Amino acid sequence: MPVSRQDVRVNHNQRNRTRAALIEAATALTREGSPPTVAEAAERALVSRATAYRYFPTQESLLVEVAKVEPLMKPVEDLVASFPTNDATERLAALVRTMMPTLLSDEALIRTGERIYMDTWLANQSDGNDTPVRAGRRMRYIDEALRPLGERLGESGRKRLRCALALTLGTEALIAMKDSAGLDDDEEIVATLEWAAGALLRTALHDWGEEGAH
Repeated sequence: MPVSRQDVRVNHNQRNRTRAALIEAATALTREGSPPTVAEAAERALVSRATAYRYFPTQESLLVEVAKVEPLMKPVEDLVASFPTNDATERLAALVRTMMPTLLSDEALIRTGERIYMDTWLANQSDGNDTPVRAGRRMRYIDEALRPLGERLGESGRKRLRCALALTLGTEALIAMKDSAGLDDDEEIVATLEWAAGALLRTALHDWGEEGAH
């Protein structure tokens, strides 16, 4: 029987919840004073060890997420939890202006995390599984920034926009600006990505307006 798009979405969401549960468990263990092993995090999260190792094949891959990346992203989490405006354009700009300087503030850590994510992906591929190797923060942040739009763009329009905006946020955007585009000024990098995100949103709203007029 063919797998439906809804089934794929449910499976993806379940995998993200499992990964989040492991991170939450490891964070709690870390706060109790002991950097956890993957097995210890699995036990606390009530997840099998075999499953946990698909998400975090090494203790390093778990700890770089829990002990360093999670605390680093706190300013972004605080913003997303309480945006100071109900305007999608302003929320999106605030997200870029908060998230990208946060990542740039500890570039070595962010690039280390990227290496670990890629190593994990390669290890998963060799085992024949597609377990997600990231926490999915970026898409959650984008969804919260776009929340004031409601259903205005429709399902397909919203999906296209949120996927396109993923290119303007996160580690890959930082690497593209620095390594590919050759920008070395942090303020210019943030301004460029903020412009790009705004342009994508304006285009999506323009396209929706034209389609809605017919």
